[in-house]
Amino acid sequence: MALNIVLVEPEIPQNAGNIARTCAVTGSKLHMVRPLGFEVSDKYLKRAGLDYWHLVDISYYDSIEEVMDKFYNGNNFWFFSTKAKQIHSDAKYKDGDFLVFGKETKGLPESLLEKHYDECVRLPMLNETRSLNLSNSVCVGVYEALRQLDYLGLQTKGEIPKK
Repeated sequence: MALNIVLVEPEIPQNAGNIARTCAVTGSKLHMVRPLGFEVSDKYLKRAGLDYWHLVDISYYDSIEEVMDKFYNGNNFWFFSTKAKQIHSDAKYKDGDFLVFGKETKGLPESLLEKHYDECVRLPMLNETRSLNLSNSVCVGVYEALRQLDYLGLQTKGEIPKK
């Protein structure tokens, strides 16, 4: 199994491309909730994902409710928000969990956050800042979850090539 990354109405193709690349290198599945702020054929989306697109498992949905109706079991979704009380590294991630991120300009819907407040997590940042870039936030969340899961079979040691 692997992690599931959910992007709710992403707006910037470069962010989505970077997130797709993160999914490719970590074996995470990408779930994209429409409307998307770009076409999936966008050159910036493709460029940001480089040549990793064939490694990304992507599904598309028409609403976050559709995703939740299909996969939510009461303890397998984590909603990333600047409004959460719990820090992302305090959550206890499980193999197969869903990490849910909102659109760049507004985040996740307030009604969703209110309904699942105990499943919301935040990335620590200075009070005078608004938020971290979406693709960076996803990367931080994914790698914290993977760290807790002993990196789910990912290569964790490298070697310097001998000349």
